[in-house]
Amino acid sequence: QLQFVASGGKLIPPGEFLQLTCKGSGFALRDYEVGWFRQRPGKEREGVACLSKNGAITKYAESIKARFAINRDNVDNIVYLIMNSLQPEDTATYYCAAVRCAGRPETWFPTSPWGQGTQVIVST
Repeated sequence: QLQFVASGGKLIPPGEFLQLTCKGSGFALRDYEVGWFRQRPGKEREGVACLSKNGAITKYAESIKARFAINRDNVDNIVYLIMNSLQPEDTATYYCAAVRCAGRPETWFPTSPWGQGTQVIVST
C-alpha cells in the first residue's frame, strides 16, 4: 500500500518561512504526481499545490499561490512544500498524497491513502 509521509510541521511565528517534506514509504516517489493538501481547524481538507512527475507542471490554490511553492527532488525521492510569509490562517495539518495534477484544486482527488500529516501552527 502506498504510504506518503509528510513531515516538517511545527509551531512557527507569523511571517516566517517553513519547508515541509513528503517522502514515500516503500516505493519511488518519482513515479507519482504528488499533491499537498491541508485541513484547517473546523474546515474541510483542501488542495494546496501539486506537481507532475518531472516537476515541470505545478498548480496552486489561488489563496496561497503568491506565497507557497512546490518542487521535487527525484534523485532523493522527496517533494517539498515551501511556505513563505506564513499567516495564522495557514495553521493546519498538511498532507501529501498521490494525485492527478490537473484542473482546479477541487478536482485533485488523492489516489493514495491519507497519512497522518504534519501539523503547522502559525502563532506568536
